[in-house]
This record gives sequence, structure tokens and C-alpha cells, in this order.
Amino acid sequence: MAGRIATPRKEVTLTTFMEQIKITFPDGSVREYAKGTSAMQIAESISPRLAADVLSATVNDVVVDLLAPINEDANIKLNKWDDEDGRRTFWHTSSHLLAEALESLYPGIKFGIGPSIENGFYYDVDSPTPITEADLVKIEKKMEELARTKEPVVRREVAKEEALATFKAKGDQYKVELIEALEDGTISFYSNGAFTDLCRGPHLPNTGYIKAIKLTSIAGAYWRGDEKNKMLTRIYGVSFPKKAMLDEHLAILEEAKKRDHRKLGKELELFTFSQRVGQGLPLWLPKGAELRGRLENFLRAVQKRYGYEQVITPHIGQKELYVTSGHYAKYGKDSFQPIHTPYEGEEFLLKPMNCPHHCEIFKFKPRSYKDLPLRFAEFGTVYRYEQSGELHGLTRVRGFTQDDAHLFVRPDQLLEEFENVIDIVLYIFKTLKFDEFTAQISLRDPNNKEKYIGSDENWERAEQAIIKAASEKGLKTVVEYGEAAFYGPKLDFMVKDAIGRKWQLGTIQVDYNLPERFDLTYTGADDKPHRPIMIHRAPFGSMERFVAVLLEHTGGKFPLWLSPAQCVVLPISEKFNDYAEKVSKYLNNCDIRSEIDLRNEKIGRKIRDNELKRVPFLLIVGEKEESDSLVSVRQQGVGDKGQMTTEAFAEMIKGLVAAEIDNQ
Repeated sequence: MAGRIATPRKEVTLTTFMEQIKITFPDGSVREYAKGTSAMQIAESISPRLAADVLSATVNDVVVDLLAPINEDANIKLNKWDDEDGRRTFWHTSSHLLAEALESLYPGIKFGIGPSIENGFYYDVDSPTPITEADLVKIEKKMEELARTKEPVVRREVAKEEALATFKAKGDQYKVELIEALEDGTISFYSNGAFTDLCRGPHLPNTGYIKAIKLTSIAGAYWRGDEKNKMLTRIYGVSFPKKAMLDEHLAILEEAKKRDHRKLGKELELFTFSQRVGQGLPLWLPKGAELRGRLENFLRAVQKRYGYEQVITPHIGQKELYVTSGHYAKYGKDSFQPIHTPYEGEEFLLKPMNCPHHCEIFKFKPRSYKDLPLRFAEFGTVYRYEQSGELHGLTRVRGFTQDDAHLFVRPDQLLEEFENVIDIVLYIFKTLKFDEFTAQISLRDPNNKEKYIGSDENWERAEQAIIKAASEKGLKTVVEYGEAAFYGPKLDFMVKDAIGRKWQLGTIQVDYNLPERFDLTYTGADDKPHRPIMIHRAPFGSMERFVAVLLEHTGGKFPLWLSPAQCVVLPISEKFNDYAEKVSKYLNNCDIRSEIDLRNEKIGRKIRDNELKRVPFLLIVGEKEESDSLVSVRQQGVGDKGQMTTEAFAEMIKGLVAAEIDNQ
């Protein structure tokens, strides 16, 4: 009897019956996975190393939990520590770990918000027991203890009714207030250990990723930033996946303390603040005014080569001016309130921006297409009311001077003029040795267009102009949605300072909207009225903030051309004061900024004190120097440069200055 021929059986697996989805990676490659696969599973399929390093995932431009299922074709980016979105996820989870530790240590504590920030995280809390700086070590240890348990961080979608009931039962009025403003179907809870929080996420899969923690400071913060609300305790911290990374960070923080512009500004006698004058209103001391004046003159010289014209406008303007521009709607509620005159109904505002004034200068007389581009520049002081808790030295103030300019251009001139402004910014960065920077293309939030003025068409044109200009200049760029000004997109320059911190310095904006709101026109070649395009630009950003960043970048050791005092003459005794006076007078007549230290102190003390003041050159004079008409030269950071004539020293300084500013 013949046996039956066996036929090979087709292997049947679970995935045979599962729907497949296509996952596209940043390099353009595509892989197929079963529907419902998580980003963590995708990472594991690539390599165990990647799976160990990945912190969150960006799926179709939305950052999500690693364990969240992906149910449709998607573009995916796996975020590690080097990715900003990866760090944000890490620090956001760290803020929840902080909250868990606080809840276990301070029964009855209430919670505000706990976001990630640029360099770590914070949580705003209302504690029945005051929390002080001395308590931070105890809280850190509790966080580390909880992290070691590798508590899963679990997400759960919650109905609004349940969410409200949960936090009302807990007596946490701050969370109740937040939930009341949310729509049902958009609410989620995250739980780690015994702690549950209202949160959108995303978060790490578990707390075990967090290996090193440092709580850095405590501050007061009004609930929701409103001075009418209760002041909460804000606890700041930072965390890392490795202890060595924390050690490196703490070393940078220590260096940052030495470079703190508030400390250096006082030591170098550059600026001060007075409670009688008012918080956030800096007073520039003579040396600071000298420094600032030189920066302004430097920019004026650069602008002159590019055809800018200086204008001056008042510090105030009628309320209607800012209603027209849109600034009143933007700044009116949270800014300085109107100034009332004896004439009933007449109201003025401290100007929050210079651009409306410059629009009125454009309207001074009829303009032709032949007149354009017009470039109006002004070091214009503006005023914005910052909450007292937000004020910080020169970086956050209530009155500041913008190195402002507004260009009015034809459409055919827009690209060239925008690129010329980029050239100015790059020249400034080169001269001041800001060698590392990124250009951030700041666009409007496509999901929240009501924050902005102007038509979709105008916004699209403006955004494309910036993208094209940045591309043609070969700038290294990143795109940030929601960071545009309310009237137009921006190109913001993010510089990295000497110790690796990022600062926003310099901005260029394209604006189709203000010309419409002010009905600005020029007569074209066709004898018809046309609308100009505005370019707003401030290469420094503001004089206050720029000086602060420059101070911290240089540690107070300014370039020679910028130093308020380029040299100080040190007589070794009173006998040589007259010769010191003669040397200093000669140098000042040569446009070299010289001072004299006539204190009755030993020469060693004078040298040490002036080196601490970061004076670039010290000129020591005694018997030999006087008899031979010489000066003994010491250079900051270099040491003894030998003896030379005063004339030779002056020529050396002039040569060094010329080299620093590129012989311009």
C-alpha cells in the first residue's frame, strides 16, 4: 500500500494574523512591525544598546512614552540623552520623583506644577511644614531611595469627573483648578509608586533610569505667576543617568557662580540696582556706561556701512498707537498701566516696543519704490512689567534698551536685506568670539493661531522667507513651533558660552502685519500704492542682556577694544605719581583708556588688586622708568612683557585693537 506523500506545512505564527504598520526612521529607512508595537520594542529590535539608551520617542512629531502602542504608519525618532526631547522626558519624570519624595516626607503637601526646564526641573509646592535649603539633602536621599526601586511609571486615561473627585478628596486645590480648565477626554494620570499626578507626559518607563540627583535651590513662585495668588515654594533640581555626568554639571555650576554677571558687575563697578529707583531698573555706573557706549558705537559703525539711519523716539506713546500695533492686547494687561494726563480720557503708555514709533516715522512723508529699502535704527529703551520673582540681574529687567532697527523693503529686496542682517549678526559674534551658535527658526504654533495677528497667507510668506535666507547663508538651524512673535516669525540666534550654556542673543523677524495695521504704503513703478514688508532686527537683543551674557562668557575679561580701562598705571611709590600722571595723560590723548592707581599701597598689592579687576595691561613705573621714559608692562593672563616706551606701548595697543575688530 502506497503511503501518502507528505506536503510541507506553512509555518503559522501570531504575526501572520496581525496587521502590520510601517515605521519610517529619520534616515528614511522603513521597517514593518505589528500594529500596537511600542517604541521600546522597536528599539529592542534594532539593538540592546539602543534600547538601554532611549528615553522617549517622537512619533509623527509628538513625543510619547516608550511603552505607548503605535497603531498606525508613523515617522519615529528615538530620543536619547543627547536629544533635547530625551532630556525633557528624563527631567519631567525626575520632577514626579521629587513630588513622590515630598509627599512621603511632608504629609498634607499640595502640588502646583512640575515641568522640565532647560537645565533640569522644578516643582511648585504648598507645604504645611516650611521647606528650606537645609532640607534638600534629605529630599535628595529619599528620591535616590525611590529611584533604586525602579518603580514603573504608569499612564492612565481618566474621565474629568473622576479626576476632579480624586484631587478634591485629596484636598489639592491647585490640581482641581487645573483640571477644571481641561476638556473631558484629554485628561491623564501618571503614577509612580504611591504617588499619582495629573500629567500629559511623556515619562520614562520607570524611575530606575535616574541615577544621580541634585536639588539645586529653593525660590518663591506665585501660583500661576499671579502676584494676587498664594506664593508657593519652588524646588529646583537636576538629574542624570550617570553620576559622572552630575559631577561634570556641578563643576560647570561652580564655574558659573564665579562668572555670575551680578557678582562681576558689582566687582567691576559696571551697574547697580536701587530699591528706591525700583526693581528691575538698572543703573549704569561710569565704567558700565563706557562699556555699553563702546558696544553701541561698534554697532553704529557696522550699521553705517549697511546704510542704516539713526532715529530717536519718545519713551511713551498714546495708548491708541499700541492698540493699532497690537502691543496693547499683548502687553497691556501684564505691563505698566496707562499714564493719565490732566486732560480727561488722554492715556499714554510706557513703550513696550519701538516698532510702532518707527512705522509712524515711515509715514512722515510719501515714499516711492526708489526710496526703499529704508533702515531706521535706534537704541530705544522699552518697558515691560516683569513679576518680581522673574527678575534676574540684567537678564530679566523691567526697562531695557534694544539695539533695534526696522527695515522697510520691497518684496524683491526682502531676501537680500534679510541676508545682510544675518551678516551683521555673524560679524558681531565673530568679533566677540561667540564661536558656537545655532540659528533657531521660530514659527507660529499651527494649533493655536489665535495667539497671532495677520492672515495665513502673510505668515506663510514670512516663514518661507526666513527659511530660504537661513538656507542660503548655510546656517545650522533648528525649527521651533510656537516661538514666533505675535506679529511674525523670527530667526533667533542661540549662542553657547565659554562653559557650554545656551543663550538667546540676536533676533531677526519678517513682518507683513504691522505695515497693514498702520496702512503703510509706497508708490511703485506702476504709480500704484504697494505695501512694504518690515524686517525687525536686534543683533544684541538688548544692551542689558547682551552685557550680562558677555560678562559671563568672558568672566569679566573683556576684549581689549571693549574694556572700560585698557590699562592702569601703577607708581611704585608716591615719588612717581607725577610721572604716572604724565604717562596716563599721554595714553588718554592717544585714545587709549588709562587709569592711575595712586593708593598708598605696596606695588604687589596694587598688581593683585588690578588683576582681579581684569584690567588688560598694568604699567608699572618707578625710578628707572621715569629716568628712561619707559613703562614696565604686565599683561593680564600672560605676565611680564618687559619695558618699552610709552609711544611703543600705545602703538602696540592700537595694533592689538585693530586685530580684534578685524581691522574695521
